[in-house]
Amino acid sequence: MSSEPSDSGEIKLHFLDYWRVIRVRFPLIVLVLLLVVITAAIVTYFMPRQYASTVAMQVRENDKILEVFGTGGGGQRSDPRFLTTQFEILQRKEILYPVIDALGLEKKWDLGNKEQTYLKLKRMIDIREIRNTELISVTVYDTDNKEAADIANRIAEEYVSRRKLEQNTSLNSSLAQLQEEVAKQGRKVSELRTKRDRIREELGIQDLSPDSLEDVETLENKNLLTTEETVTVVRNELAVMQNHYAQVKTLSDDQLIRSGPTLLQPPDPIISQLLPLYNQAETDLARMLNAGLGPNHPTIKSLVAQKNTLKDQLNKQITAIRTALEEGIKAKESALKGLEAQLADRRKERQEAKTNSASYYEAKNNYIQAKKVFDAAEMRLSTESMEKVMPQSPATIWEQAEVTNAPSRPKVLLNIALGVVVGLIFGVGLAFFIEYLDTSVKTMEDVETFLKVPVLAVIPKGISLLLHEEKDVVDAEAYRILRTNIEFNRKNPEANTVTIISGGAGEGKSTTLNNLAFTFAAGGYSTLIVDADLRRPSQHRIFEMENEVGLTDYLTTDIHLEEVITQSKMENLYIMTSGRLPGDAVGILNSQRMVDLIEDVKNRFDIVFFDSPPILGVSDASVLSSAVDLTIIVVQHRRFPRAMLQRVKQSILNVGGNILGVVLNNVDVRHDQHYQYYTSYYNYYQDKPAKGAAKKKKSTVGAARQEVDSNDSY
Repeated sequence: MSSEPSDSGEIKLHFLDYWRVIRVRFPLIVLVLLLVVITAAIVTYFMPRQYASTVAMQVRENDKILEVFGTGGGGQRSDPRFLTTQFEILQRKEILYPVIDALGLEKKWDLGNKEQTYLKLKRMIDIREIRNTELISVTVYDTDNKEAADIANRIAEEYVSRRKLEQNTSLNSSLAQLQEEVAKQGRKVSELRTKRDRIREELGIQDLSPDSLEDVETLENKNLLTTEETVTVVRNELAVMQNHYAQVKTLSDDQLIRSGPTLLQPPDPIISQLLPLYNQAETDLARMLNAGLGPNHPTIKSLVAQKNTLKDQLNKQITAIRTALEEGIKAKESALKGLEAQLADRRKERQEAKTNSASYYEAKNNYIQAKKVFDAAEMRLSTESMEKVMPQSPATIWEQAEVTNAPSRPKVLLNIALGVVVGLIFGVGLAFFIEYLDTSVKTMEDVETFLKVPVLAVIPKGISLLLHEEKDVVDAEAYRILRTNIEFNRKNPEANTVTIISGGAGEGKSTTLNNLAFTFAAGGYSTLIVDADLRRPSQHRIFEMENEVGLTDYLTTDIHLEEVITQSKMENLYIMTSGRLPGDAVGILNSQRMVDLIEDVKNRFDIVFFDSPPILGVSDASVLSSAVDLTIIVVQHRRFPRAMLQRVKQSILNVGGNILGVVLNNVDVRHDQHYQYYTSYYNYYQDKPAKGAAKKKKSTVGAARQEVDSNDSY
């Protein structure tokens, strides 16, 4: 699966990587999908046709839960597991055995025993809740439509009958228990009443309401409270009077006369009457004296006498007021002492009454509480006894099951749809699983990650042999890119002997070498192809020439180099075929003669390519890798595992070879869109009308290429 190595070593997947896996494995996905859909269709076809009959019922919890003395009283309580429980009850033997007996299913189905009949019947039943209601549906599936309706109706009837019987039994049991508890409570009330009356007679308590919580102690409490309130009022009044008297006592008679209307509350009527006359006389006297009258003037003397008389009357009244205040304070203090003594007496009486009547009131309260419980239970018993004669049904059948004519199982469209869904899931899952198991080379990043060498070129799938093309074609551009990268990646321009190897057979190294050599020759390079694949040579077939004299002849005899090198039909392109195959190819290649040959062609040609067998399995390629300047590895896209790349690389390094880079061959760009950026030159080289001709040309040349690739295997 495509991945990008990060610094942390974590593998990150992109959405396009998943889409690419689906595109690559699309035939597998379609195959799995078709197999699953066809299987679903066959299974559906052979499944027996079943008819469904449904009965709808309303189910309720038991109407009454009798609680005589509980805090909840009685009534209906909601149980969240009620419907689930009823589903299980409807499938129990207590319901289905009577149905089997009533319809004679044991004899009719003849399964051997009643247990097997019950198990089959249970599998035929489907119970569902009708959402947001008290209704449930009981559906029976059977190959006999009439039998399905009979079974569904009989199950509903048996269930309703059992629920009614259960409710009546429970209600009768509860009423009997309720009657017993009421009788016990009645006896308890009678005992508590007798105890209360006995204590009242012994203590001589006068209780006018023995059956009420209003008692004598309550009256005494009221009297005590009244007395306490009276004492509080008198104390407040005494405090006000004492404060008033303290203010009056500190003032002189003249000051008190002047401030009398505001200080004396309520105002004294005599002072209120005399004070205006006194003020008027004093005013008239001052006015007359200011008018020039002397003190001996009769008018002045009359006013002075009048003023003095009024003042004497005011002083006498002030003295009377002070005396009255003193006497009032004394009287109020005396009254307060009497009230406080009365309050103390009443508190004492209350405490004595409370002490003497504690046992009585306890007995009275116990009796009243017990009587309340007894009255409530007695009323409950009466109510339940009346409702017993008209109980509500705990289950009601609202829709009887009817005979259906159309089968409801199997559901063809649903099964096919599920088959499609399951097929897609399994197909996509299998595709990703195979992709996970597939450790072959899929991307350039795979090569660069595992080999730590650059990818020189990406060769698309279906490339033709350029040697047989009559004109320049778009396929040549991939090799031009490869040629350019070779030129830029070889550090020494004198390193011009190159061998192209592969890890396994059939990876396209011979075709790659031939097209690359053709591209160098077309670029003006003097190019030589040496077919050093002494196991299964193929270059002579590509060039359509005889293989009588070649490399083996040069290495085993003393013939000259010019006798084994042949110029091809193309300018600048020369070929040295393999020659007749000897018995020991390794011994021939691993010789001084071979070293001399390499040194000689190195000086005669601009670039020399050595075709070799796969490096894994035979040692010929290792010998060539150690002898030439550069080694290029051809890796076929999505064929061999990545671990094989490490072995190829290690095999080259072990013999001292110099790896220039990797050619990723046979990439299907239709599926692996990741490579379209590297092969987009197709859109620039070929017009639409010429596509048919190009395809026709490729088909004629493809046979030769296929023959070369087929021979490149062991």
